[in-house]
Amino acid sequence: VQLVESGGGLAQAGGSLRLSCTGSGFSFDDVNSFAWFRQAPGKAREGTSSINFHEGGRRYYDDSVRGRFAISADEAKSTVYLEMNTLKPDDTAVYFCAITFTVNITVGREAMLQPERYHHWGQGVQVTVSS
Repeated sequence: VQLVESGGGLAQAGGSLRLSCTGSGFSFDDVNSFAWFRQAPGKAREGTSSINFHEGGRRYYDDSVRGRFAISADEAKSTVYLEMNTLKPDDTAVYFCAITFTVNITVGREAMLQPERYHHWGQGVQVTVSS
């Protein structure tokens, strides 16, 4: 299983970026949930967005990004995207995509955005937002 993120970089406050996470070595049909996390220097890794395919593609967002970020998936391309709009300097972090194949009946925003739920991770991509 391999996940490769791309699309990071430098943006100005109020700008936009789109991150991509392309998977290989597995079938998209076997994925239960997909998520984007971020980790700023000196801070814990936090979940921003997730898709739960077990719930028919239901999306979950952390309050800090709700209304600004959008997660989507293109199964044909084995790729999950994170569209980030109205960026803020506080969004500066390394962003990671993660997946799990395990069906977990515990759902809800808090559960879906826990790092422990996910078993395979990308290497991360830097996003820097200047003020």
